[in-house]
Amino acid sequence: MEESSNSSEKGFLLLGFSDQPQLERILFVIILFVYILSLLGNTAIILVSCLDPKLHTPMYFFLCNLSCVDVCFTTSVAPKLLVTMSRKDKNMSYGACVAQLYVAMGLGSSECVLLAVMAYDRYAAICRPLHYTTIMHPQLCSSLASTAWLGGLITSLIQCSLTVQLPLCGHRKLDHIFCEVPVLIRLACVDTTFNEVELFVASVIFLIVPVSLILASYGCITQAVLRIKSAAGRRKAFGTCSSHLAVVIIFYGTIIFMYLQPAKSSSKIRGKFVSLFYTIVTPLLNPIIYTLKNKDVKGAVRTLVMGNAFGSERA
Repeated sequence: MEESSNSSEKGFLLLGFSDQPQLERILFVIILFVYILSLLGNTAIILVSCLDPKLHTPMYFFLCNLSCVDVCFTTSVAPKLLVTMSRKDKNMSYGACVAQLYVAMGLGSSECVLLAVMAYDRYAAICRPLHYTTIMHPQLCSSLASTAWLGGLITSLIQCSLTVQLPLCGHRKLDHIFCEVPVLIRLACVDTTFNEVELFVASVIFLIVPVSLILASYGCITQAVLRIKSAAGRRKAFGTCSSHLAVVIIFYGTIIFMYLQPAKSSSKIRGKFVSLFYTIVTPLLNPIIYTLKNKDVKGAVRTLVMGNAFGSERA
């Protein structure tokens, strides 16, 4: 009993990349730079989606939700990781670890559902253009977004509650970049078969099912686009979906690698870089991809910046 409560009393040692000091210093600069850019980019998307009337459409409503998730998701990991990397003391309190566990799991799951919802929105826009406004009415959009947020909350409460109950027998060293379910399962000193099965089932629901729906949506979209006689029309339709598809491939590719394998069989160093990618890098790629590929967003950002500059000059 004394050993089991040791972790909750003293917290954890978040090792990260401390065994490679030079790499840790380089990664600190990169992560700080990427985190700042991610905050700026996603905040810009949220602002223009809310302030520009032209962007008050289902597509940008879901994009705004995605940016909100990304800001919260990366903020749940990056600041603590940067603090830990910048000092010799790698201690992380038990409460901070548990809070990070719940928040990161919930937001990551919400993003999985949101990306599937966005694929359905693109399907309705391209395959059912005449009925698009009827299908994607405001009430449905709000319900779909709420389902994504609520689904993340529920799976986080279930999965994380089961994980924190595992006895760790005094083990305090987390050889990872943040508190994550597979890592804590690996740290447990009892049989974790039930937890691994439960994690696998949750991963199927929040990873495989959304990916399957996305692939089905894009299968229908591809067929519809190929029936368009105009080459310019085909380019426009593919351009509308290419940004979302790029985000899907990047996000799901990395997170599936982390979660759809036995918790105790994954490579530690590889797992660190994979987690680093979908928690820090992907939230930055979302605004970059959507901004560079989308004339509406670029125009709205330009208008917002020029409007603020003009207002400052008048003041």
